[in-house]
Amino acid sequence: MIIFANNYLKMLENQIQSAVDNGTMLPLMEAFYTIQGEGYHTGTAAYFIRIGGCDVGCHWCDVKESWNAQLHPPTAVEAIVKNAIGYADTVVITGGEPLSWDMTLLTQKLKEENLKIHIETSGAFELTGTWDWICLSPKKNKLPTEIVYRNANELKVIIHNKHDFIFAEEQSEKVNANAILFLQPEWSKRFETCGRSDNQIACGGGD
Repeated sequence: MIIFANNYLKMLENQIQSAVDNGTMLPLMEAFYTIQGEGYHTGTAAYFIRIGGCDVGCHWCDVKESWNAQLHPPTAVEAIVKNAIGYADTVVITGGEPLSWDMTLLTQKLKEENLKIHIETSGAFELTGTWDWICLSPKKNKLPTEIVYRNANELKVIIHNKHDFIFAEEQSEKVNANAILFLQPEWSKRFETCGRSDNQIACGGGD
């Protein structure tokens, strides 16, 4: 009886892993309604879907708990989409690194609900899914793929030290000519980066 139960659990585990691999289930960390606070769409109401799993490893990441996909329950795409309906016209897929997984089915189902779909990504993995807006935030230790450079609507480079300005210039030369360019101070360095000593941060976007 114990052997049968163990075999059944192993089979179930394999089925779930297969579903995650093909994008019919995804490791969902959290989902919530909020106001976009970064980049071109700052101030826009949006429903955020945070997918677990990331091996890019930014040392200043503020959601390191998202890195290990195994900590987050595999959730059926249909359930994720059902919960997204009714909050806002815009859904933002973030992580973690959402392109670690196949986004084809998730974006297809969201599109069927006439939602605008944005992604926040390092661009380090194959581009899957159909997107209304791609916010590319490249990282030095795992650079974006060429297809993400070509399709990005927005380039957002995090500034943690002076060398990041050089990196931002390099990335602006690789991204397509229509991408809108933004510098964003890393939160702990926001006053130093922006040259301000109060709470009115002057840093913003450029084009």
